[in-house]
Amino acid sequence: MAATQSVPELVAAAQANAKMQEGRIAETLVLMGGQHVSEAQIEDLSAATVALELAAVDILSVFEARMQHHFKRGPFSRKLKAVLVLAGKTDLANRIHQYYLAINVLKHGTGASYRELLKSPSHLVAVKPAGDGTADEADALTSLIDVTLPGFFDGLTETILEAYHFLEKR
Repeated sequence: MAATQSVPELVAAAQANAKMQEGRIAETLVLMGGQHVSEAQIEDLSAATVALELAAVDILSVFEARMQHHFKRGPFSRKLKAVLVLAGKTDLANRIHQYYLAINVLKHGTGASYRELLKSPSHLVAVKPAGDGTADEADALTSLIDVTLPGFFDGLTETILEAYHFLEKR
C-alpha cells in the first residue's frame, strides 16, 4: 500500500495535469484560428476545458478535506478566511475566498457565489454572464467561470500552497 500523498504533492500532480490540459487548449485554439472549425476540434477544446475545470474543483476539494482538521467543524473556507484575516494575511484571505467562490460556481452554477463574484470583479477570476441567449458554438463550450484564463490554475494552486503552509505552521 502506497503512502498517502501530501497536499504539496497533490498540488504538483494537479499542476502537471493542468499544464497538459492548457497545452491541449492552446494547441486546439491555434488549429482553430482563421479556419473552418471542425466538430473534432470543438470536442477536443470542450474536453480539455472540462478536464481543467474538474482539476480545479478536485484540488480545492482535496485541500479542504486534508486541512479540515485545523478547525473543529463548520464551513472550512469561512473559517480559513477568518483565521487569515486575524493573522494579517488579508491578501491571502481574499484570494482564498475568490477561488472558493469560483470553484463553488463551477460545482453549483448560478447562486450566491456567482452573484458575489459578479458584484465584486477580480483579476483572479473571469466570470461569464449566465443565459444571455446569444450563445454560439464557442460560447456553448464555456461555463460560468473561465478556467482557461491565463494564470487561473497557477494562481489557484499557489494560493492553496500558501494557505497550506500557513495552516501547517500555526
